[in-house]
Amino acid sequence: MSAGLTLLVDASSLIYRALFSTPDSVTAPDGTPINAAHGFLGMLARLVTDRRPDFICCATDEDWRPDWRVELIEGYKAIRAEPGSAQEMAEDRLAPQMPVLFEILEGCGIPVIGHPGYEAEDVIGTLAERAPGPVAIVSGDRDLFQLVRDPKVYVLYPRRGVSQMDQVDEAYIEARYGIPGRAYGDFAVLRGDPSDGLPGVRGIGEKYASALVARYGSLDGILEAAAGSDQSVVLGKVRRDLDYVKRAVQVVTIPTDLPLPDVDLARPTVEPEASLHALAERWGLEGALRRLITALAGK
Repeated sequence: MSAGLTLLVDASSLIYRALFSTPDSVTAPDGTPINAAHGFLGMLARLVTDRRPDFICCATDEDWRPDWRVELIEGYKAIRAEPGSAQEMAEDRLAPQMPVLFEILEGCGIPVIGHPGYEAEDVIGTLAERAPGPVAIVSGDRDLFQLVRDPKVYVLYPRRGVSQMDQVDEAYIEARYGIPGRAYGDFAVLRGDPSDGLPGVRGIGEKYASALVARYGSLDGILEAAAGSDQSVVLGKVRRDLDYVKRAVQVVTIPTDLPLPDVDLARPTVEPEASLHALAERWGLEGALRRLITALAGK
């Protein structure tokens, strides 16, 4: 009998989306904002209801801008780290909500897993590698497209909350980017991502990155061609920025071998303790908690 679906949720990504998609008027009885936690619990309940996973986990950033990535590329997420940035303001708004949300999730029996010095995507990469059966990754971070492997691993990319999502498999990547379905990471290294402070190879951009990966099949193939006798202008740009490429590979590549502890990811179906309901009620989250419990129980 084959193993059931593992649902790996990029909690850091979805909580951020919930912060902006759920009205600020959603507060605890004492007026403390609780909209992001409320919105996230609703998203998770919808995901469990729609996807019926046998295993579930929420991954979180222990460090959303790890020093080791910054040492490789100084500008990595630098804009987000500036004082007064949207990231900083969001973190201030989320600060009182995150501990409550994570306590509720863990009280329901849903593991919340991070790893010191790493981002949620890195945790997901390792858990996906360990999963015994098919894996659905839920995230608004396209970096996770590099983990797609038919038929085992696909990404659910939110378009409108979690009610409208693209199911990203190898065919999706091939159709959207014109590259082999397992080559997204190589494509991302060449193209770069300004929102993450990754400039990419100078003068390449998405069009040429796609063309190079499509022609040579992989970054290794491109580098081999660049080191050969082909003197094309585009390959010349790769040769010129070879040092950047080598560093970007380390930054962009999601590890699949973090030393995470063994955690039981089996979907919980048991009613949580009364104290959890009391906590949820204190924060105005009792209705959201009830919806999640019902979804987990499969009712």
